Amino acid sequence: MTYILMIAVLIGIDQLSKLWVLGHLKGIGSIPIIENVFHLTYVENRGAAFGMLQNNQIIFIIVALAASIFGLYYLNTNKNLNLLGKSSIILIISGAIGNLIDRIRLGFVVDYFDFRFIWEYVFNIADVFVVVGTIMLCIYILFFEEEKQVK
Repeated sequence: MTYILMIAVLIGIDQLSKLWVLGHLKGIGSIPIIENVFHLTYVENRGAAFGMLQNNQIIFIIVALAASIFGLYYLNTNKNLNLLGKSSIILIISGAIGNLIDRIRLGFVVDYFDFRFIWEYVFNIADVFVVVGTIMLCIYILFFEEEKQVK
């Protein structure tokens, strides 16, 4: 049950940030925070990461639901999962559901972090959750998963 509360809080943070963006950026497009480095830019993303597979919402909805259900099942059935493993799955589920809510409610995902000095892609907090969670999960699998199997 603790997992559900943590996931709900993270989804809440994601959705509140997107509500702010919809209320403040939609009409103006972009606000430079650090000119030509970091902007808050309103983008309606109808694709996946980096805008790939545009207008395939049903595929993204199915994948997000499947990942979330599997992640919750894994959290609740795997008692040997360490904090890194648990945190990674919680982040991935939170990000998947945060973007899923947008897809169902709006028909697109609201993106707004625009680091122009790195790349041309715009992303959101849910995307950060998924990416950081995935990196953490890879570290867990590579360095810690085998430890619990040996015991």
